Amino acid sequence: MELTPDLSGRTALVTGSATRVGRELLLSIADCGADVVVHYNESEAAATATAEEVRDRGGVAITAQGDVTDPAAVDDMFDAVESELGTVDVLVNNVGNFDSRHWSDIEWESWRDVVETNFYGTVLCARRAVPAMRDQGWGRVVNIGFADSDRMHAHPVNFPYFVAKTAVLMFTRMLATDTRDDGITVNAVSPFAVSNTEAGVEDFPRGRPARFADVAAPIRFFLSDAAVYISGENVAVDGGRMPEFDG
Repeated sequence: MELTPDLSGRTALVTGSATRVGRELLLSIADCGADVVVHYNESEAAATATAEEVRDRGGVAITAQGDVTDPAAVDDMFDAVESELGTVDVLVNNVGNFDSRHWSDIEWESWRDVVETNFYGTVLCARRAVPAMRDQGWGRVVNIGFADSDRMHAHPVNFPYFVAKTAVLMFTRMLATDTRDDGITVNAVSPFAVSNTEAGVEDFPRGRPARFADVAAPIRFFLSDAAVYISGENVAVDGGRMPEFDG
């Protein structure tokens, strides 16, 4: 079985894929032959540029706008995608804002935004994508978590983000159980810090943060035939960081 998936004839939607990590994840999936959907909320120009890059590489790409925290907007987005490319076969839930201030200094609007983009957005997109996957007997869902959430390691900052990512991991396992007989796998990939620069390398294992390609690699594995019997799992992409021993 190949560890690199052949996604020819499949449609993949990566939320928040106009820029940064989401963009690189989408390009990696497009390189596996999938027709891809570049999702954005406000970054239209960047989404257009990303879609053009996919087409320049010989792939098929469209853009789709939508607020993933709004059920009606998610429905409209999926309707638009399905009308152009058909059923979403691969869903990567990448969207998620954060607020690094002390929890008592975060306005309630920001609390809600962080929880809703990270957790509710994941749930709403999965809720729309999974029924069609179930009908066709094949689907792949990968949720982006956070490395320390699986260990229940507490942090003094980013309260709403860590709480939301912990919920994402539990939702991943629950959805995997619900879809175990439907030809669908649901897994999570959880980086600690991701950057293609080497800034602040002294704070990270292996002398650097995770690179975009480090996050894309386990996602490609989960999309491959080699992972067909793996569901409800989480891969931490953190270089072996163990905060409970680091102090």
